[in-house]
Amino acid sequence: MRLIAITKPCFTECEAGRIKSLLEREGYWAVHLRKPENSRAEYAAILNSLPEKCLSRIVVHDHFDLIRDYPLMGIHLNGRHPEPPEWYEGQISCSCHSLEEVEARKPHMDYVFLSPIFDSISKEGYTSEFCHETLERAAGEGIIDEKVIALGGITPDKITYLESLHFGGVAMLGYVWRQ
Repeated sequence: MRLIAITKPCFTECEAGRIKSLLEREGYWAVHLRKPENSRAEYAAILNSLPEKCLSRIVVHDHFDLIRDYPLMGIHLNGRHPEPPEWYEGQISCSCHSLEEVEARKPHMDYVFLSPIFDSISKEGYTSEFCHETLERAAGEGIIDEKVIALGGITPDKITYLESLHFGGVAMLGYVWRQ
């Protein structure tokens, strides 16, 4: 099961150190750098403060051209950037909020986030959209598989349950940054 951390939307003190710890000591497969309000220079500053061996496990949600200057893992498509740049040929992921969207987008992505699986820890009022029966049916039909990453309200105690539904990983934001 892949563990993915997503950064808070705003930069935090000692964030580079926390990212390094997640990747080097805590077993996370990747960190998604998601800072929708921040400039390219601010993104570059945090990338410059990470060891090079960590960069290959960073996915950016904005400023996709940074991938030309840093050996990053990939890019993540979203509402602000729904399509990859024409020149880009690397790893791509995206966020989905319905099973229909997963079915449509998964064939074209390296992996997709499906959310919110549980009530969000970091976004007040962002509640689960999926009951157990719906998730179980989607797993049985192969909609949920190794390319689908569970997001939303994820804590370590829920990982075994999500593995049983055939999710390929989990993405955590609130749990990772509240510690």
